[in-house]
Amino acid sequence: MTAVAPAGAAAPARTRTSLRGAGTPGTLRLMLITLVGASALWGILGAWTVGQHASAAAQVATSSEPLSLDARQLYQSLSDADVTATTAFLAGPPEPLAVRQRYEADLARAAADLSALRAADANSADAPALAAISADLPVYAGYVQQAQAYSALGHPLTGGSFMQVASEQMHLRLLPAARQIYTSQNAALGAASARATGLPLIVLVLLLAVAIGVALLRTQRWLTRRTHRIVNYGLLAATAAVIVATVWLAVAFTTARTDLERSLGHGSTPAELLARAAIAAQQARADEVLNLISRSGSASFQQDFTAMRTTIGPGSGSLLAAAAGAAPTGAGAQAVAAAERDASSWYSVAGRVFRLDVAANYAAETRLVIAPGAGGSAAGFSRLESDIGRGIAADQVVFTAGATAGSGAFGGLEAGIIVAALIMAAGSGWGLTRRLAEYR
Repeated sequence: MTAVAPAGAAAPARTRTSLRGAGTPGTLRLMLITLVGASALWGILGAWTVGQHASAAAQVATSSEPLSLDARQLYQSLSDADVTATTAFLAGPPEPLAVRQRYEADLARAAADLSALRAADANSADAPALAAISADLPVYAGYVQQAQAYSALGHPLTGGSFMQVASEQMHLRLLPAARQIYTSQNAALGAASARATGLPLIVLVLLLAVAIGVALLRTQRWLTRRTHRIVNYGLLAATAAVIVATVWLAVAFTTARTDLERSLGHGSTPAELLARAAIAAQQARADEVLNLISRSGSASFQQDFTAMRTTIGPGSGSLLAAAAGAAPTGAGAQAVAAAERDASSWYSVAGRVFRLDVAANYAAETRLVIAPGAGGSAAGFSRLESDIGRGIAADQVVFTAGATAGSGAFGGLEAGIIVAALIMAAGSGWGLTRRLAEYR
């Protein structure tokens, strides 16, 4: 006999899911909204952050450093032009063809670097300094030409006066403007590097990714307890995407940061120190030559030479010592070690030059200053300049390699972050929507 349920009694429930608890659908909806929203937010923030870092890294490699190099070369070319012009005045008339060609090459190089800096318009604050160099460089060249003309006519003292005026024009107007541009471009390079290697936003993106990963794992554990299903394929795909993207982001940023810091610390920084040493050496050489041209008996040129000697090094706190500390190994370090030896040898010859000046033995002093022989001041300065140049070139190679590698480390990462975020959002949405559908 079949039992009949009492009137009004509820029919047995049809179990459509093993999910339990009246609040489960609401919890699932909250999880769905949270995970999809967090994935979208992470994708937007991550892609923007990577884009900013990649752009800054590319700027370091392709814009800021080349402009900094142009500014440095402008400064060096102007300084070398002054040294070369004064040396040519002493050697003439007639002035040696090689010296004249070097002077003209310095002016042409300075003009080219000036044009590149003006065309880039990288820093509007440099515009007055660039305009000043554009206006004053022809004036300087005019004074040099007048000095050479008077010297060729047999008036060396009058020519010497014009040469001193030209040198004053260089040191009081042109070089300070070039130094301002050089300092500004170096600051721009440092700022771009700081943006490329800065930590706060990257750390935030990584922490958010970890938080989403933890949330995905906890959600899967919660579903396993409720449904007794071991795997939710949508959430599993989302978890895999966040893990891959997080590891990729961490590795790429660490690699880029390491490469960029090496490019600056062991490339740009020692190159900049050596460039300053080269400029100081040119200044010291100019003091040596102008002291001979002036024949005034003043000790000011010798005092300035001594100050430049302390600045250049070798010795604690000097530019050469700092460059050696920044790049302790490799071709750059070898060049710096050679430059330190060359500098000491040159200083010894310069000491003899100034002693001859005090004794008013100008003929012997002139021979020692401009003679091409291996024991002369010109040869000593040339060796120092050559080794500093080799060091700068070697450090530039280190910078270029590091900056290129650092910029390349971000390649494809922005798109990868976006794809990972889409997989995370889609996987979370699909996996949780399937569970929600069981309540309909």
